[in-house]
Amino acid sequence: MSGMSAEERQREIVKSARRTGAVDVNELAAELGVAKETVRRDLRALEDHGLVRRTHGGAYPVESAGFETTLAFRATSHVPEKRRIAAAAAELLGDAETVFVDEGFTPQLIAESLPRDRPLTVVTASLATAGALAEADNTTVLLLGGRVRPGTLATVDHWTTKMLAGFVIDLAFIGANGISREHGLTTPDPAVSEVKSQAIRAARRTVFAGVHTKFGAVSFCRFAEISALEAIVTSTLLPTSEAHRYSMQGPQVIRV
Repeated sequence: MSGMSAEERQREIVKSARRTGAVDVNELAAELGVAKETVRRDLRALEDHGLVRRTHGGAYPVESAGFETTLAFRATSHVPEKRRIAAAAAELLGDAETVFVDEGFTPQLIAESLPRDRPLTVVTASLATAGALAEADNTTVLLLGGRVRPGTLATVDHWTTKMLAGFVIDLAFIGANGISREHGLTTPDPAVSEVKSQAIRAARRTVFAGVHTKFGAVSFCRFAEISALEAIVTSTLLPTSEAHRYSMQGPQVIRV
């Protein structure tokens, strides 16, 4: 293995990160037969190219036009953090009677945290969310039609956006693959980006909810500016100073 060029090594590292969800410097050094410092240098280069985000002792893959995690994978990562965030986001419902719930695991958890003791209409492109709420008391579920994306089990394309354009929604709970102060909210797939931006256009209020690892990450398609958000809900793993910088652009930032 040690006869590899830096480029081949870095390709292997990205492949491994995408396959398993994260890589560890020590393990990579052993597998690739190179010094830990070499692996760290590789990870820095890959981070500069937007392919991974470095963590203490390793890295995880950034979702890009060529790579996206599946809903099944998302349902196993950062779960306690996602549950806390979802519960806090659901508390922002206020007097909303119509709610858009985005595709993804955290939005699904938000949907499941919504109150069942008053009438609520939930509009969603997510088959998982529609299924989870279909039998909930006092909840009417409107599933947006369209082409179903296999990894995320959510609908996209013109059928979806056209149906969405016919609504005025009180509150949209939006997810993203990346959120950054410079590039706003981003996602890898243009078709998904269209649905998200249409949902934000249709909504009077928009709340972004996501784990701390999404912050500073940038994906391929931008669908909203930070200033379009009423609130950002994340965890205390996002540093206070960073939360403050986002709040300077308009939204209230809630850390749980």
